[in-house]
Amino acid sequence: MVIVFVLVALLALGVLGAANWYLWRRLFRDTTARPGPVRRAGAALIAGGWVLAVGAIVAERAGAPFWLQQVLAWPGFLWLALSLYLLLAVVAGEVVRPLLRRASTRRARASADVPQALPVSAGSVPLREPESGPGPESGSEPEGGSSDPSRRLFVSRVVAGAAAAAAVGTVGYGTYGVLRGPSVKRVTVPLAKLPRAAHGYRIAVVSDIHLGPILGRSFTQKVVDTINSTQPDIVAVVGDLVDGSVKNLAPAAAPLTQLQAPSYFVTGNHEYFSGAEQWVEEVRRLGLHPLENARTELPWFDLAGVNDIAGESTGQGPDFGKALGDRDTARACVLLAHQPVQIHDAVKHGVDLQLSGHTHGGQLWPGNFIAAAANPTVAGLERYGHTQLYVSRGAGAWGPPTRVGAPSDITVIELASTRA
Repeated sequence: MVIVFVLVALLALGVLGAANWYLWRRLFRDTTARPGPVRRAGAALIAGGWVLAVGAIVAERAGAPFWLQQVLAWPGFLWLALSLYLLLAVVAGEVVRPLLRRASTRRARASADVPQALPVSAGSVPLREPESGPGPESGSEPEGGSSDPSRRLFVSRVVAGAAAAAAVGTVGYGTYGVLRGPSVKRVTVPLAKLPRAAHGYRIAVVSDIHLGPILGRSFTQKVVDTINSTQPDIVAVVGDLVDGSVKNLAPAAAPLTQLQAPSYFVTGNHEYFSGAEQWVEEVRRLGLHPLENARTELPWFDLAGVNDIAGESTGQGPDFGKALGDRDTARACVLLAHQPVQIHDAVKHGVDLQLSGHTHGGQLWPGNFIAAAANPTVAGLERYGHTQLYVSRGAGAWGPPTRVGAPSDITVIELASTRA
């Protein structure tokens, strides 16, 4: 087992090293005529970016002083996003590169074919062009213009510049989208067991806020203000509230006391990296109601919650039997469960609607394809037998404070009675 782990780690390091060498080559080596400070600066930039990124991850997981986490988080995590889109943009540039070379070659040939007027002195005899076709010394070059270093350099600089601009623009816009706060998404979910009196009941679903070294108190305030503006009947916080200890992040979570509707909380996997027991007590102190494998009977339906799968390592994993085993199955049941994969247990226990997060909708395209391979639903509403599953893309972001192709949201679920 150890040998397999070592081999996989070495393979991953090899792929990562090759990708970064390729990035350096296209952005710095191919855009300079000879070795010099630009190439050295490029190597230092790429290496330094990864040092900061690894440092940010290690500092967060090792519980380093919070000020150090904050210092490393912004440049380190943003480098992860930027390096991804630099690589994608440079790879896309491989398609454009031969087209630019051909265009450059055609333009050079067209310029060479323009006759140049030469002064003729009195009594001189004009030179006659040879009647035979151009020979090997006539200045012809292979297809693509690869024999002209100046044209190769020009094409490399154009492609590299465009790739860098595209990557920086993408990450910049994606970061702005996170920092400005989540938008509101509204979804209607019909439930057969819901009584008419509960038709139009609103649940504000918020997941994956990920308070930490980057997203702090001001971000929490935006989330709370957005939730309150929707005037929900209840609020469901479905995990991954934090990335850090109560000691460091209690001030960041404090605005949760301003939630105006009854609010319920279940743990996500990141709570178990951050001290789940302490956070359960903290959210209770802030006025939220933790549902630890528990259920509460609301006037028109049951609201249940189960712990995240990550709690299994400490004996605090999900217990569907405890949360749902003795309930009245004639009543509608809404379950809060952080990970979409928990839907299979929800189906077995007759849950009508499961509310989840965890996936971030992929967060950084093409991460949605990876998320789809690991989760039954990446985002949105789907049906599994008699159970419906809604997966939120989340309000915040983990790692890079950036989203591309998966905008953050707070979802207002409006329950609809089929009897209405």
